[in-house]
Order: sequence, then C-alpha cells, then structure tokens
Amino acid sequence: MSAAGTLARPTSPGCDRPVLRERGQHEVFCGLTGIVWLHRKIQDAFFLIVGSRTCAHLMQSAAGVMIFAEPRFATAIIEERDLAGLADMHDELDRVVTQLLERRPDIKLLFLVGSCPSEVIKLDLSRAAERLSQKTLPQTRILAYTGSGIETTFTQGEDSCLNALVPLMPTTQEKNLLIAGTIADVVEDQFRTLFTAMGITNVGFLPARRAGALPPIGPNTQLLLAQPFLGETLKALEARGATRIDAPFPFGAEGSELWFRATAKAFGIPQERVTPIIDAPRERARRAVARHRDTLDGKSIFFFPDSQLEIPLARFLARELGMRPIEVGTPYLHRGILGADIDLLPDAVLSEGQDVDRQLARCRAEKPDLTVCGLGLANPLEAEGLRTKWSIELVFSPVHGFEQAGDLAELFARPLERTARLRV
Repeated sequence: MSAAGTLARPTSPGCDRPVLRERGQHEVFCGLTGIVWLHRKIQDAFFLIVGSRTCAHLMQSAAGVMIFAEPRFATAIIEERDLAGLADMHDELDRVVTQLLERRPDIKLLFLVGSCPSEVIKLDLSRAAERLSQKTLPQTRILAYTGSGIETTFTQGEDSCLNALVPLMPTTQEKNLLIAGTIADVVEDQFRTLFTAMGITNVGFLPARRAGALPPIGPNTQLLLAQPFLGETLKALEARGATRIDAPFPFGAEGSELWFRATAKAFGIPQERVTPIIDAPRERARRAVARHRDTLDGKSIFFFPDSQLEIPLARFLARELGMRPIEVGTPYLHRGILGADIDLLPDAVLSEGQDVDRQLARCRAEKPDLTVCGLGLANPLEAEGLRTKWSIELVFSPVHGFEQAGDLAELFARPLERTARLRV
C-alpha cells in the first residue's frame, strides 16, 4: 500500500473542494459491533456470529452483557479442528443452529454473521443460510451477512445486514416514505409523529422492529437515509425502485429541519404547512444545544476516520456550536450521500481513507481541543494530553432529530467539561 496522500478535486455536486485521499495503514474497529444496536432494534431476530473466541469476547465487552442476561446474539466458535479441516464446518454449523432454535423457538429471523476467521477459511455462509432456511421456514428465516473486521469501518456491519434484508421487502405501487438506518425506537416514534402531522402517513422504517414487518418498496417509494454509511443498502433500495431524497442528515436543529423540509418538498407539501409543525421542536433543539455553546464555541476539533458520521457531525458542531473543524476524516467519502452536508461544512481539510501515522502527525501538530477517534487511538492520545471522544459512542447513542440535539451536543461537551473540573 502506498503511504502517500494525494489531493483530488471531486466533480460531483456538493464536493467541489479538495479531498485528501490517503491509502496506508489504518485503524479499524470490528464490524461485528453493529450487532449491539441491531439486536436491540429487531426484537425477534438473533445474530449468530461464526467466529473465534476473540469475536465472542469482543461482543461481550462491546455490549456490556451481564452474566445473568440472555442476549439475542451468540458466537459459534471456530475451533482448531475446524481451522485444520478435521471437522466439517457445515455439519458443525447445522448442529449449533438446530440446538439454538430448539432452545429459542421465538426466533423469527436468524442472521449468520461472518467474521475474519470464517472468511479466511472461505466458509460460504450465504449458501449455508439458504440451505438451512429450507429446513426452518416458515418458523424461522435464516440470512447471512459479513461483519468482518477486514471491512473498511465498523458501521459497514449494519450496511451489510440491511442489504441482506432488501430482497425480502414486499413490493408496492403506492407512494410511501421509507427511512433506512437503525435509529432508537423513541426517535422513530418522534419522526413518525412529525411526518403524520405533515400529512405523510405511509411511513416505513428499515430495519423494522419485527422481522415480519419489513416495509414495502416500489417505484413510488421516496427514500430517506438516517445513517450516512449505507452505501450498499442504498444501491439495493434504488434497484428496487426507490428514489432518494437529498438532504443533510438529521443531526441538530438545522440538520433536522432541512431533513424534514426536503421530505415535504418531495411529497409536494407546501413549506408553509411544515413550518408550524416543526417550529416548537426546532426551538427546543436550539435551546438544548445552546446550553453547551459556551463550552464548545471556538474550540478546535479533529476527526479521525472511523464511523462515516464525521462530515454531518462536523457540520452540526461548526454551524450550531461554533466549533472549528481542523480535519474531517472519513473512511469512505460517498459524495452522493454526503453532498448536502459538505455544502454546509465550513472550511476544513476533508480526508478520505487513512494513513494513520501521517494523520497522527497532523493531529499532534495542530493540538486540537477535541479529537474524535476510535478506541485504539483514544487512550494514547489522552496520555499525550489531548482530549478525545470515542466515535463509537456516537453510533450507540440516540442522537438523531430535534429532541436529541441537546444530547448530541453534550456528548462533545463532556470531555472538555471533565477536564475543566479536574483542573479546578
């Protein structure tokens, strides 16, 4: 791999600014962690990781599962005999799946989740899922996707999962709104309430709360992304006929307002009808965000590439809290998805991909007030005196929409407030 970064000027709308493209060593958190929020969302699904003991320890640690809990995920351990070819992995997998479904007959959707070890030994989980489904349907459907840490970033686990669900979505000719991306149930309810008030009542969410309640899709489906890391899912949904609504992501008061207004425009709803509906929640969001402006205003921030949330978050922090983005790194810059947010982002270095040593050198030279990065970089940077925010916390937490805008701002204010208290 080349260690050099190159500047390239994209030609797509919303990206008419230089982008530093880096292709070198990069820090990657495992895509299996997407199970943490996916298993909470799809209430009758189960996620069976086909991986090593390391995969199992990672998931237990990431989810904080207590000893008496019975979560809806587990790991089918690949042992040394499996790696050595002394055991038939398909027979072993069949046995584990059979035992699991006998013990948990409430499972309606079972995901076989690939990992680094299962990919290294070329275990075809897609064919295994298809074969097993023939035995378990109609009680349980079995699907497969990869959560391998070999992927670009940990959020691609969700992208792979939702992409696997798209072929199962029923077809409709009706005009409807589809929101793609895992969001907390309370946020989903808030969004549905506002869309209903606007007159958009045919609203579906992917993923749905129940495996059998997948939303319909067709040529009259208007699509909103709630998460910016769903590139493959977006392609699959568009292939089914959906038309994406171009809008900034609903982070903060401004992003949420523009998200709702863009949707109203796509449905032919006059903006004057939208204004009284969103006025009150927008003002609540502004007041909640303003409480943290004194802490964050004028402070510099540096984003390492990790979650693909970096650009919309930088836009929110700069425009609503007065922060000064120095560098906004993202694992992959999807210009079509992020163009509206880039249009609103003040001057900052945009970087795609990573050469971690070069980026660490730039971060140390700038000495930002706050650095957003993965867990692997946070502790070393803290030891050097830099304040950090774990990027994975921004994915785990409910941060979308008007009512969560203050909570989102608080996540960035906490590290600086903690430092101020320690100094006293």
